[in-house]
Amino acid sequence: HMEELDQWIRRRLRMCEWKLWKKVRTRIRNLIKLGMRPYFAKIYANTRKGYWHIANSHILSTTLTNEYFNQLGYKSLISQYSKMHVN
Repeated sequence: HMEELDQWIRRRLRMCEWKLWKKVRTRIRNLIKLGMRPYFAKIYANTRKGYWHIANSHILSTTLTNEYFNQLGYKSLISQYSKMHVN
């Protein structure tokens, strides 16, 4: 259950981050900063899909990675659990 909860939290974080980038120009700029090619960033930033749907897409899972959130200070539940319960 811990792994499912951790995946849900990561998806929720991706959704919140995408929601913060309200304008298409902001989305394009941030996707390019995260390593996406400008052509694809323009295509993906103009999507009309909902926030929750995009949060589970290949677009955000490859740009807003777990490492990105670790750098922001959001630790994985699984890594924290394993640190506490290592024998």
